[in-house]
Amino acid sequence: MAVVIVNEGEPPERVLRRFKRLIDQEQILTEVKKREYYEKPSERKKKRERARRKRILKALKKQQQAM
Repeated sequence: MAVVIVNEGEPPERVLRRFKRLIDQEQILTEVKKREYYEKPSERKKKRERARRKRILKALKKQQQAM
C-alpha cells in the first residue's frame, strides 16, 4: 500500500508528485492493469513467448545495424 505523509505547509502539487513517483516505483498501476481481466494460463504463456521473440528479434536487428 502506498502511503505518503504530508508535511505541514507542503504544497499539494509536491505531495501528488511524490505519490505518483511512489506508485510508479511499486508498480501498482501495472499490477492493476494486469489484473483488470482474467487471462487464461495458456494466453499468458503465448503472450510471454511473443514478448520473448520480439526481444530476440530486436536484439538481432540492433546487432546487425552495429556491423
